[in-house]
Amino acid sequence: VQLQAYGGGLVQNGGSLRLACAASGFTASSYTIGWFRQAPGKEREAVSCITKGDGNNTHYAESAQGRFTISRDNAENTVYLQMNSLKPEDTADYYCAASGMLHPILDPLDSRGYDYWGQGTQVTVSS
Repeated sequence: VQLQAYGGGLVQNGGSLRLACAASGFTASSYTIGWFRQAPGKEREAVSCITKGDGNNTHYAESAQGRFTISRDNAENTVYLQMNSLKPEDTADYYCAASGMLHPILDPLDSRGYDYWGQGTQVTVSS
């Protein structure tokens, strides 16, 4: 199971980026895929996730609600995170992770429920 996040970069305040999480060695649609981020000197925090199966329910952290959109492309075995109206406080390393089965009592955005993690992609939003 491998996950590779890419698409990060430098963008101005108010700009947009689309991150991609490419899965290999497994079928991403059979897993819940989450995006997390970690800013320098801060703890990792959840951004968004999309559940597995036909439901494809989405969940967003309050900081991402209304600005970010998570989606799947099953043909490409990839999950995307479209980020609009970016702010300097969105600057962080962004990671994607996969969960085969979310813990029944953990929030879907709780990182403890994720089994596999990819390398991060850096997002920098200039003010």
